[in-house]
Amino acid sequence: MTVDAVVLDPEDSIYRGAGSRLVRAWLLTGVTDGLFSSVLAAFFYGSTVTRLWQGVASVLIGAVAFEGGAHTALIGLVMHFGVAFGWAAVFLFVVMRLPLVRRVLATRYGVAKVAAVYGPFIWMMMSIVIVPRFTHRPPTFNYRWWIQFFGHIPFVALPIVAAVSDKLPFRDR
Repeated sequence: MTVDAVVLDPEDSIYRGAGSRLVRAWLLTGVTDGLFSSVLAAFFYGSTVTRLWQGVASVLIGAVAFEGGAHTALIGLVMHFGVAFGWAAVFLFVVMRLPLVRRVLATRYGVAKVAAVYGPFIWMMMSIVIVPRFTHRPPTFNYRWWIQFFGHIPFVALPIVAAVSDKLPFRDR
């Protein structure tokens, strides 16, 4: 297997509009995933939206987040959008650096194919690596874990992949 050499040329159409694609991917993902998580918390898990975002904040500031009311819920929401920005930026970087990913994106249903891999990857990294490093607790593999695993395809990865790959010069689409 050979690895394609990457030459960074700012005039290349891959790089044109990268900033706006990143912002679009970030905001779209933050909103879509935020709504998905909020609906799950409020209507399916018997919790509240405030408690959801406090739970996110608790990853960084600990259990005290659950006593902080709207203030710590807002911290959790800001963290959520920060994470959405991070994963959108990672994907943009991957698209700009790896011709293989661009080739897959250029195929029929390429955006869906890439999202079907990137969404579960994001969830596994977050739930198995990143969150446990902050909380010092192992992940719990229950039905909610699997809902998030599959939910990350349409509600996290699809907005990222679609927004980042929008207007890229694909020949096969």
